[in-house]
Amino acid sequence: MTFQVVAVAAVAIVYFTIRFLNRTDVPKIKGIPEIPGVPLFGNLLQLGSQHAAVATNWAKKYGPVFQVRMGNKASLTRIYRLSLCLVSRDAPSQSMTLTPTQRIVFANSFDSIKTLWISNQSALISRPTFHTFHTVVSSSQGFTIGTSPWDESCKQRRKAAATALNRPAVQSYMPIIDLEATTSIKEMLADSKNGKVDIDPNAYFQRYALNTSLTLNYGIRIGGSVDNELLKEITHVEREVSNFRSTSNNWQDYIPLMRLWPTSSVKPKEYRDRRDKYLTTLLDMLKEKIAKGEDKPCITGNILKDPEAKLNEAEIKSICLTMVSAGLDTVPGNLIMGIAYLSSKHGREIQQRTYDAIMEAYPNGDAWEKCLVEEKVPYVTALVKEILRFWTVIPICLPRVSVKDIQWEGATIPAGTTFYMNAYAADYDESHFKDPQSFLPERYLSSSSTEETVSGTPHYGYGAGSR
Repeated sequence: MTFQVVAVAAVAIVYFTIRFLNRTDVPKIKGIPEIPGVPLFGNLLQLGSQHAAVATNWAKKYGPVFQVRMGNKASLTRIYRLSLCLVSRDAPSQSMTLTPTQRIVFANSFDSIKTLWISNQSALISRPTFHTFHTVVSSSQGFTIGTSPWDESCKQRRKAAATALNRPAVQSYMPIIDLEATTSIKEMLADSKNGKVDIDPNAYFQRYALNTSLTLNYGIRIGGSVDNELLKEITHVEREVSNFRSTSNNWQDYIPLMRLWPTSSVKPKEYRDRRDKYLTTLLDMLKEKIAKGEDKPCITGNILKDPEAKLNEAEIKSICLTMVSAGLDTVPGNLIMGIAYLSSKHGREIQQRTYDAIMEAYPNGDAWEKCLVEEKVPYVTALVKEILRFWTVIPICLPRVSVKDIQWEGATIPAGTTFYMNAYAADYDESHFKDPQSFLPERYLSSSSTEETVSGTPHYGYGAGSR
């Protein structure tokens, strides 16, 4: 009899443990295909470290929109306590309830992303929080605007930043971009001895992106060579922080049991502290300049000097953090890959066509000055769009969380669901782009009747929707 009781209890424990390990924060969404997974890990093992590529292949079988389960947020203590309750036949208390697996909706085609992210942008405006980036890395300086859940504080921060980043304001920043671009080009020419010595262009473009952000936010720039220690520290740390923000690199975000591993938070904490140091230094430099009356117009300076500003210290730090990290993941990568392609055989043909188009628009040789105030060479614009599409530098864009129900082809996706945008799959979607594997700036021109022209949203290289 005792053996039978133990056997039944063991079976019950296994059954209920598997059942709880398969629970999700959002119930299975009817009408949307679900990728089969396994208990505890969900679909993490199948996705591995190449979420975009794996999801792209799944889309060929299951359709452009499907749902997956990512890990399980149950703690070992709660599983143990629940098991004891099952053996003793006591009802588990609320504190023993297991936090369910995260259910995520993947969008993998150009049109599905357009529908979910653009047509439903007001419903898909919030962000989920993850352990590594939000709880560990961001515990001191707060979240960037782009990674914050949607609330009143985020609205205030976005409003403050938006006034400095609207179209008229951006146009006024052209002299800053001109200075940084000219500086980088001149130094690359000098350091390469006019092309005779190989150099790594990454540092030059990182400084270009970072100095542009620093000037806008603090009114300061990092001078000297690309070997400047502060420049190298910021670019290195921000690169590491971007890995902590990744949806595929941090399994402890989906499986809390992995956080028990002693070293799971060591590296995130190290880079949090290193980032705190230079962010504090930059803000203190600005405050000192304001006190001496030597500051230049900038976003944070305007907020600090505005007696009616409604932002607190934490919100100001969030804006600073947003501006420092902005562009370091994307701009250097796009510039380097674009220039690399232009050095290929086909790229040299594109160079010639680009040069001819510029000279046709500016026969007097004043293109360098005029490009700061106008955009009148369609082929250059098309070239930039194709670089951003062809090299989608963020394959899986920052996740979103719905704040309202969303309809998708007869299915109701409930509020509170997490969404992942597979920008890589969308930017290579054969149903939207003709010959997507080829680098063709002409796809964005309307002058040729023999070529399919892309209209509307050009690509998802930097995401989509309201934020």
